[in-house]
Amino acid sequence: MKKRIMYSGLACFFAGLALFIGCKKDSDSSASGTTKVEIRMTDAPGNFDKINLSVKEIVLFSDGKPYTFASTTNIFNILDFRIGSSNPDILVASGEMPSGEITEIRLVLNDSGNTIVVGGVSQALTTPSGQSSGWKVKLKANPSLVPGVTYSLLLDFDAAKSIVSTGNGKYLLKPVVRGVTAATSGLVSGTVLPLLSHPEVLVIAGTDTVGTIADPLTGKFTVGGLGAGSYSVKFVPVVGYRDSTITNVNVALGQNTSLGTITLKQ
Repeated sequence: MKKRIMYSGLACFFAGLALFIGCKKDSDSSASGTTKVEIRMTDAPGNFDKINLSVKEIVLFSDGKPYTFASTTNIFNILDFRIGSSNPDILVASGEMPSGEITEIRLVLNDSGNTIVVGGVSQALTTPSGQSSGWKVKLKANPSLVPGVTYSLLLDFDAAKSIVSTGNGKYLLKPVVRGVTAATSGLVSGTVLPLLSHPEVLVIAGTDTVGTIADPLTGKFTVGGLGAGSYSVKFVPVVGYRDSTITNVNVALGQNTSLGTITLKQ
């Protein structure tokens, strides 16, 4: 893997599900930070040839406030994406929002572009009136988003329950969607002293290195967007202080591995 070194001043982030790792410098690991969310869709099969969806946006609610993520996809056949297949899901939208508890999720479709193909015949899928606010996604529990951690929000579209026959050969679209949220990255944080050492903080896995700069006022650092695994954390201070390395730092998805206070020697 090509070596990557990424630095930030007081704040930076890089995120991805599996192939990307990144960093986030935050002076506090509390819920006052932000969280990267990737919203994907998959299908629970139904007996149809195609169900083509035109997604407008996904709305996530936290602390009573809506956060809208505009769709980045064109019209797609949801039946092409099934868990366990070579195409398990499709990325619909992504972005950042304040960390904290997600209390509600809504799927909003465009008024046109939604179609169904049955027996080789394509026809428009109409939606009941008054659905401009979208359809509420069912959640088993309200997920809590941790600052600096990337989450994948999977919307499981139940095709069999979402398509309603009107009895005259026509169909209505009343989406039944279940939401599953999973953390896809973890964090390493801590405080490095003395402040005059001004160290770079490098999190290393093999030849892949991610870095940040300790806060010059507090000594705190946070490196996020890390995949699960074992890392070495190296501190590279200015001249006059010694380098220091902590090995076997285990990172778990959705968890913050705190290293506590590290004091560098002269």
